[in-house]
Amino acid sequence: MSLPACFIAIADGVVSCPINVVDRATYPAWLETQNEATRAWLDANAFSASTGAWLLLPDANGRPACVIAAISDAGDPLALAHLPVLLPAGAYHLDVESPVHVDAALTMLGWGLGAYRFSKYLSPTRPVAQLVVDAADSDNQRSVAILRASELVRDLVNTPTEHMGPADLEAVADRLAKAYDATLRVITGEDLLEHNFPTIHAVGRASHRAPRLIELQWGNPAHPHVAIVGKGVCFDTGGLDIKTADGMRNMKKDMGGAAHALALAQLVMALGLPIRITLLVPAVENSIAGNAFRPGEVIVTRKGLSVEVDNTDAEGRLVLCDALAYAAEQKPELILDFATLTGAARIALGPDVPALFCNSDALAADYLQASARVRDPVWRMPLWRPYVCHLKSNIADMSNGSASRMGGAIVAALYLERFVPEAMPWAHIDVYAWNDNDRPGRPAGGEAQSLRAALALLEFRYPN
Repeated sequence: MSLPACFIAIADGVVSCPINVVDRATYPAWLETQNEATRAWLDANAFSASTGAWLLLPDANGRPACVIAAISDAGDPLALAHLPVLLPAGAYHLDVESPVHVDAALTMLGWGLGAYRFSKYLSPTRPVAQLVVDAADSDNQRSVAILRASELVRDLVNTPTEHMGPADLEAVADRLAKAYDATLRVITGEDLLEHNFPTIHAVGRASHRAPRLIELQWGNPAHPHVAIVGKGVCFDTGGLDIKTADGMRNMKKDMGGAAHALALAQLVMALGLPIRITLLVPAVENSIAGNAFRPGEVIVTRKGLSVEVDNTDAEGRLVLCDALAYAAEQKPELILDFATLTGAARIALGPDVPALFCNSDALAADYLQASARVRDPVWRMPLWRPYVCHLKSNIADMSNGSASRMGGAIVAALYLERFVPEAMPWAHIDVYAWNDNDRPGRPAGGEAQSLRAALALLEFRYPN
């Protein structure tokens, strides 16, 4: 197993500095065991066992002897995530005799998430601190797989649109297909109309980079079938209903749903889950040109429902509806979709908590329990069907939006629900995929949210 640069494999001759983990309850007893010089150093630095506090303790020669780090929750994977970028460069290990025991694999995941920096366009910076790990341990290998998938989401979302257009998303899917012996099929440009994907074509046709539907198939045909769908709007101008400058500034991240779908597929394949997956990414740019789709136009979707375009900036649900209809045609046991779909979900739940919409109480309960187990939050929102009235059109079966701003995330989810058969379990995650500022383990920029929860859900429903 290759390790990210923030780790070093345990081996003979590796010299590393121990990390002692304490909390408020255990710190006084630990302090009593220290020599007078150490206690004086801690006092001189006004060290307290408040959450996140840390201090490098010197030996008699002034060299690093150990690190003391205070946490409040040993089950939090990000409890020590601040250390990789704050500690001096070098090798460190968890002291097995720490007053507070932390899980090695969980700490490894948090360490990796905290060490992440999107450095593609940056001048070299100082290396992060390295954690010594047992690379042969199966739990650690699993943490690396989850970390790699989380990094994939972050990298894809952080990459500017000039280098992350529809063809670039296709290249990522192609790389995954080759790495895991999957099958890749891509329908591009005018061929979308020939294969009956009219809404994907309509949204993406004004861009100089052709829209496409990316389809990856993997797994044993005898295994349960799960469809994973991700919104791949690589940049969203809003179309003719153009966004403001502020609203457009971070729209490179509007393919965050596709990034999550690709990363979840990578995890399923890397961990060898006993399922068969169909990954679908409708990849487009919502651009402005003479052939851009217009407000008031009517598009007949793949499912046969006609949709009046109320707003060209409600394009995500348009590209998703054809992909969801196609997914449903394959009769999977479960459909999961991820999308940076509405600002309304962020107004309701803030940036850190993705909104979960689900047409099955049993599936929703499993998802929420999985989320709680792995500390990767989601919050269920209602498919409040009376709000379907907001999708009414006078000239088509439905509209893609309405003049009302009320319940926007719910209305968007209700739109998508029309394209999934009633008896087919389906979960839709309206995800922000972004950190607005730097926090330990959550650097500013692209973020994987609900990815670990989705993996835990699949592992619970389809155990090895």
